[in-house]
Amino acid sequence: MIMLHSFRKPLADLPVANASNTTYGWSSENWSGYALTSDTQGTYTSISGTWVVPEVSVPASPNPNSEDNFWTWIADIFDGDGLTQSSSSYSATWIGIDGFTNSQLIQTGTAQNIVDGQAQYFAWWEILPNPETQLSTSQYPVSPGDEMQAQIAQQADGTWSIILTDMTQNWTFTENGIEYTGPQTSAEWIEEAPALNGAITTLANYGSISFESTQTNNQNPEFTLYDAGVMIQNGQWISTPSQPNANGNGFIIGYGSSIPPAPTTN
Repeated sequence: MIMLHSFRKPLADLPVANASNTTYGWSSENWSGYALTSDTQGTYTSISGTWVVPEVSVPASPNPNSEDNFWTWIADIFDGDGLTQSSSSYSATWIGIDGFTNSQLIQTGTAQNIVDGQAQYFAWWEILPNPETQLSTSQYPVSPGDEMQAQIAQQADGTWSIILTDMTQNWTFTENGIEYTGPQTSAEWIEEAPALNGAITTLANYGSISFESTQTNNQNPEFTLYDAGVMIQNGQWISTPSQPNANGNGFIIGYGSSIPPAPTTN
């Protein structure tokens, strides 16, 4: 079992603008998507959203045409033990509460990886600092094109529940009575390059992902582009969100630096 972890690297200077003067509110080395934040503890008590599991492919290796790119290329090819890593890349699609400005996080989602050249898909949940719990692929199978629906909510007794449903393959995973004591000061809908053995992995080429029907505290989050963030590694934009849809409760994230069009559905 591959134990991947979610964590977030520090923000770049704000705001972050691209060549077409589209301004995003934040950037990260391993997160892209939308996030809401608050200075008040206990603000976010639930989060939900839907997405379609993407089909992943191995990203092209950078061309070592400069000293910086050369060492990036070497790092992508070899790990600390001299083992090739060029055939492995990873991506995680998830919703969560906390983690944006602190080290605590409750989250659930799907993984879309290329491991030793082979595609790998599975569902999972995680509460930092504990490692992720991967769901059984025989009981809870995940395939490209599956429509996923996820919800995380605090219960009346203070515990939490996670519900993850594959509406295409007609299964639902539920975990109740979860003890979680994070500050509840952020809510996120994210595409991530997760961590493996303490290092950020190479992001798998996931194409694009559309988050729809998003809610927090059972309400429309009413996104603005300033809630969005791009993934930037070695000065390169590698995962980029769109403008929110007209309802403010949906968006698309695209692999690479191009800005996807905003979705027309909710």
